[in-house]
Amino acid sequence: MAVNKKEEKLCPVAKKCGGCRYLDVPYDEQLRKKQKQTEKLLGRYGKVKAIIGMENPKHYRNKVHAVFDFDKRTGMVSGIYQEGTHQVVPVEECLIENLEADHIIQSIRRLAKSFKYKAYDEDTGYGLLRHVLIRTGYHSGEIMVVLVLASPILPSKNNFVKELCKLHPEITTIVVNVNDKKTSMVLGEKQQVIYGKGYIEDSLCEKLFKISPKSFYQVNPVQTEKLYGQAVAYAELTGKESVIDAYCGIGTIGIAASDKAAKVIGVELNPDAVRDAVVNARKNGIKNIDFYQNDAGKFMLQLAEAKESVDVVFMDPPRSGSSEAFLDAVIALKPSRVVYISCNPETMARDLQYLLQKEKKYKVEELTPVDMFPFTECVEVCGLIRLQKEKRQEHGNRKDGNRRERNTGNRNRGKRNTK
Repeated sequence: MAVNKKEEKLCPVAKKCGGCRYLDVPYDEQLRKKQKQTEKLLGRYGKVKAIIGMENPKHYRNKVHAVFDFDKRTGMVSGIYQEGTHQVVPVEECLIENLEADHIIQSIRRLAKSFKYKAYDEDTGYGLLRHVLIRTGYHSGEIMVVLVLASPILPSKNNFVKELCKLHPEITTIVVNVNDKKTSMVLGEKQQVIYGKGYIEDSLCEKLFKISPKSFYQVNPVQTEKLYGQAVAYAELTGKESVIDAYCGIGTIGIAASDKAAKVIGVELNPDAVRDAVVNARKNGIKNIDFYQNDAGKFMLQLAEAKESVDVVFMDPPRSGSSEAFLDAVIALKPSRVVYISCNPETMARDLQYLLQKEKKYKVEELTPVDMFPFTECVEVCGLIRLQKEKRQEHGNRKDGNRRERNTGNRNRGKRNTK
């Protein structure tokens, strides 16, 4: 990938990183490119509205991840994997990451050297410090530091925490996560809180959310509020509807919609996320929402088999998109409206093609792209899929029926006349 001097000025590691492919593109032009990308992929399914951009598109990521490694020339380094490899590219500051998070990572690297912590070596399995994950509350200002270690023992733990919090008193909690396996996964199964409450809280769409180390939470809080606002608007809730929030995570979409619905059901496979979702509903005093730890497709099929009716389904699948089994469950349940939130227009196009071919009564009414990831090629899309009413068909059937009656009557009269 080519890199120009403007890119190098904005980011010295742009060429090796490969994440911000639109680094040298003016923001208005970035939005135009993403608009065209969305129209090209999804325009044949429905009307694509104008993309929703950001006023200040820098340093928007509230979740920052750094991998640690050892360099023979410079010693311990922290940064990101070079695109397509597991070679670590040292990074001090990033144009799209929360700046305070970047500064905390720098401090951890310096303290690790003074405390003689060794960076983990993927090839040999030797070393302690593998990754650091920082999560920041946009509205609350709370900061969580997750130290991902190859061993559960952090030498001089109390002194390390004391020194880090002295440098960054804004840190509200520190968690040790243990990942002792040879894996590309960042977080391991076991974790221990060594400072604070073990999670942070932040508000989104005027609701309070608990965010744990493993919680899925959108990385761009400013745009997330716009995205979820559009999703709730597409749902056309009047206070009478029954709603399913599929792939619900910690319950953000369902909770955001709960004030305008009669009943909300959140379904999520990850048990940790479900526990957080239950806590989040309780924190917000919401009593018309229930969460189930289950596969969303299987759950909806069970509802369909039980002849349960649902008015709206929110679906926010991973980048790989939904599955045919899930879409078959949507068809079986027949909600009036499906609100599809996608972080990958390509897999959304695939899913829409399957759904619309399998059930021709569904139509894509409108699609709105949202720029959740400025300076990258990624674009989020929110779409309204509506089950078409059968008034015309019923009217046509009545006309056809009347015509048949008249024809039958004519035939009978003809027969009677013959007689």
